Amino acid sequence: MFSRSPSRAVWMAASAIVLAICVAPFALAAGEGTPVKGGARNPSSNGSIAYTKETQIIANNSTYGTRQSNKSSNGGGAIYGCRSGEGGSPKGNNPCIRAANIAKGFAFEFDSRGTQGGTITVGNGGDTTVPFTTNATGVATGLNADRVDSKSASDIVKDAQALNQFASVSSTGTLSGGRGATAATRTAAGTYTVTFAGDVSKCGYSATEIGSTAAGAASVDTIANQPTQLSVVTRDNTGAIADHQFHLVVIC
Repeated sequence: MFSRSPSRAVWMAASAIVLAICVAPFALAAGEGTPVKGGARNPSSNGSIAYTKETQIIANNSTYGTRQSNKSSNGGGAIYGCRSGEGGSPKGNNPCIRAANIAKGFAFEFDSRGTQGGTITVGNGGDTTVPFTTNATGVATGLNADRVDSKSASDIVKDAQALNQFASVSSTGTLSGGRGATAATRTAAGTYTVTFAGDVSKCGYSATEIGSTAAGAASVDTIANQPTQLSVVTRDNTGAIADHQFHLVVIC
């Protein structure tokens, strides 16, 4: 019957201890408490081995705590990814990046020498998504654009004014001024036809007689099959049709 000698048992035990001591540093190298390895995935390419605590880098100097850069013409300086849920910090879901200045200085600065600073892509875009929110309601310098859909503020005002057309017509039917009106004629006593550049048949309109002696009322109506023309009738203070100069306002 085989029996193990005491010396052989001692040798095997010692070998096991030495092996454990040699393997331990390599196992530790895959987690907390080890240096960061350049050009490799830290702490390991094994997804099940990951840091379980915050890896803090604390500095006390007058520049930056850390600096990341890339001299390649097509490489980025840093990339951060996470799997945080919706709502951000208010919902207990930390964002992928958070810059918090516990003093009163800037929390971030973005600087580019190109013609575009960057992009913000949110979901599939559209009216139901927003690029960001803020509780600041003050003026944001540089974001108060004078252009909307490639139109300046003055262009927008002109477009709005174009919707409000008017005509100033003399008692003899002469068009003396207006916006959008192209012609005016007196067709009978106190009866005038005013022509506009576009369809005004579905707009709102009103006419007002001009002059201190104009005590009558003016009426406006459309003309059948003439969508660009309106008929105006002026009256004297007795209600009888009479010639009077008037202003015609059309709002579309």
